[in-house]
Amino acid sequence: MRNIYVSGTIIRRAVVALFALAAFSLPAPLAAAGPAGTDGPSVITLPGATGAEGIAAGEGTTFFAGDRLNGDIYRGDVDKGTAKRFIEAPGGRAALGMKADLDNGLLFVAGGATGQAYVYSLETRETVAVYQLAAAGTSFINDVTLTEDGAWFTNSQAGELYFVPVDRHGDPGDARMLPLKGPAGELEQGFNLNGIAAVRDGDTLIVAHTVRGALYTVDPDTGSSAPITLTDHAGAALGVPNVDGIIVRGDTLWAVQNVSNQVSRIRLDRGLSAGEVQEVITSPHFDVPTTAALFGGTLILVNSKFTNPAATTFEAVLVDARPGH
Repeated sequence: MRNIYVSGTIIRRAVVALFALAAFSLPAPLAAAGPAGTDGPSVITLPGATGAEGIAAGEGTTFFAGDRLNGDIYRGDVDKGTAKRFIEAPGGRAALGMKADLDNGLLFVAGGATGQAYVYSLETRETVAVYQLAAAGTSFINDVTLTEDGAWFTNSQAGELYFVPVDRHGDPGDARMLPLKGPAGELEQGFNLNGIAAVRDGDTLIVAHTVRGALYTVDPDTGSSAPITLTDHAGAALGVPNVDGIIVRGDTLWAVQNVSNQVSRIRLDRGLSAGEVQEVITSPHFDVPTTAALFGGTLILVNSKFTNPAATTFEAVLVDARPGH
């Protein structure tokens, strides 16, 4: 039986606890409008999925998406417009935010209310490691980002981040916790830290705070944090209500705003202390999108359908990420 790491302690693979995901209480979605703006399919169904929340870019036109409720992983193709189940997760797991480490052939997945994070092999589809990052039931491991040295995870119920290092052989090591200082570490009722992105070769992290509708920078060495002040074209103060997953490329940040059914495209200043909301991207196909992956000028997002508990189908939606589209 294969050994796996759990917060630095080796345990047997069979030891994975069963925990229910936290209940969501969200307002009704706002109306969305606007064409997908892509040449390929606008919607890709995840056949058999019972929920959805995380998505990650793979090699070429490949993407990975997760079944939030049972932890299964789907693999799809943005050009072909197809997807199918890729990994059938053991019982008791969940799949929220995820990122694919293509250099090492690994998929990192946040485990929500289980308090866990999972690492899968993209080659064998086997579980490489399971980490009990925080206590089950009182934590919510929500999203993940990658650096050259490993993966950072957020916890929506605690002012802390978790880092899983990956050595030069591509092997994940012991996880460590980073307590946050400043505004990003302050807790309010509801979902706090959510999306996360690494910038400047991992020297700085940017985190999304859902309750506050805000973005913060974090020093990964000290845990110090500072707000990113957002404005519109005229300089009026703005927020990003219902912010969920985020993506950063260069000086552009895309902030997914789940029940607002939109994505804000933000240009960051050089010091990462301010940003201008330059465009709001919508689609008639959005149904509470949560996280996104970027393929050139195209964003692909998964619909969580949090406000539709009777939903029986789940899908990914493609929209144009470029200015003016």
